[in-house]
Amino acid sequence: MTLALFLVDALPAAAAFTLDGPEGRHAAAVRRLRVGEELLVSDGRGAVARCAVAAAGRDSLDLTVVDRWTEPRPAPRVVVAQALAKGDRGELAVELATEAGADAVVPWRAARCVTKWDDGPRGEKALSRWRSTAREAAKQARRPWVPEVADPVGLPGLITLVGESSATLVLEAHMSTPLTEVALPETGDLVLVVGPEGGLADHEIAALEAAGARSVRLGPSVLRTSTAAAVALGALGALTERWR
Repeated sequence: MTLALFLVDALPAAAAFTLDGPEGRHAAAVRRLRVGEELLVSDGRGAVARCAVAAAGRDSLDLTVVDRWTEPRPAPRVVVAQALAKGDRGELAVELATEAGADAVVPWRAARCVTKWDDGPRGEKALSRWRSTAREAAKQARRPWVPEVADPVGLPGLITLVGESSATLVLEAHMSTPLTEVALPETGDLVLVVGPEGGLADHEIAALEAAGARSVRLGPSVLRTSTAAAVALGALGALTERWR
């Protein structure tokens, strides 16, 4: 069985340390890890330690480091520009994309988004849910890299992101060019643009393509906004060196 992964702000350099706080409580009280069992501890930025439980408390574990290493970030780095979605579909999109290997998520306010994040407390709360979802999904997937969830952007911010990337793919079901026929970069940022349920507006596609993006389709099916990024990431895993 794959060892459970727990996240800390910084991985201690010592050969032994105590896992406490929410992660320690989860490991001791929920997962009920006991003396002699092993687990993984990561800082969410690639550093990982395989540890053995030396002592188990009510809400903490004393750990001995068995091994430690740093996992390299996959290349190319995939950034998912995910349109805001109504209900819990946005969080589902973040969860699935994280499990499928997204390296960063950028919420974007597409023209046809039903959900509108304001710049006040409600918007901050929604953004916090996305970030929490990414963290928990990374733990579930045993990922030592937790995707950064950036502040939301509009079309101008997304165009800036396109200009800074090695390549940008706009996922649209009605496009004629399949993803499998597009040359993909080996390094740098590869941006995946996922539109809302109603699709991207014509002026958005035109602006993104003028900035250097390429519009593609994934396959014969029309996917929900919550699943498109995960499906694309699976394809990219096979088409690039990310899974190797």
